[in-house]
Amino acid sequence: MDAEEIEKSAALERRHWWYAARRALVRRTVGPWPAGRAIDVGCGMGGNTAVLRELGWQAVGVEYTAVGCEIASSRGIPVVRGDGRVLPVADSSVDLVMSTDAWEHIDDDVSVARESARVLRPGGRLLVAVPASMALWSGHDVALGHVRRYERDELAARIEGAGLVLDDLWSWNVLLRPVVRARRKKRQESESEMEAVHPVLNAGLRAAVGMERVLPLKRLPGVSLVALAHKA
Repeated sequence: MDAEEIEKSAALERRHWWYAARRALVRRTVGPWPAGRAIDVGCGMGGNTAVLRELGWQAVGVEYTAVGCEIASSRGIPVVRGDGRVLPVADSSVDLVMSTDAWEHIDDDVSVARESARVLRPGGRLLVAVPASMALWSGHDVALGHVRRYERDELAARIEGAGLVLDDLWSWNVLLRPVVRARRKKRQESESEMEAVHPVLNAGLRAAVGMERVLPLKRLPGVSLVALAHKA
């Protein structure tokens, strides 16, 4: 993702339904776990890193881009500039590696998975979220600098290939997938979909994603995939 897209996302992050729903997902998933040391690989502007810190984690962002580091730091979030393929973190030193919407930007995601496993302590957890399904590939992915979208088996293979134990793998943003697919078929030009949304529509979209907490949708195709794993 280039500097312009990162700055655009930073302006939207606090109110936009997608970012708010993703923060809620992180809070809901990580909240029950005992807090410890964590890194957020590909933290971007640091919104999800901030959620970890609110939950009591000693969380540090690791961000590849200079502009992402600058924005996260300006928000008071501890961040180091680093590459997910060669993490600036000691072996077996963290209790949680989180990476939300970062692996799809990296050509060598095998190395990212292996590095995540390397820095985790035994019993430490991995939380990864990525865009799902090449059937949804569009100009939006091109604009954001994606290398791929993931199929379930592909994401599982990356995690298990790194020597981690896969605990769960589920779909996220399932209800809106038909809308997303129809929209992207019409808009194939290289253009990000991350844009300001009318407050009423914004609330409705956030509510639609929120409904997935109580509906049996996790095994159906979605817009994103979320995986949990641990180091034995």
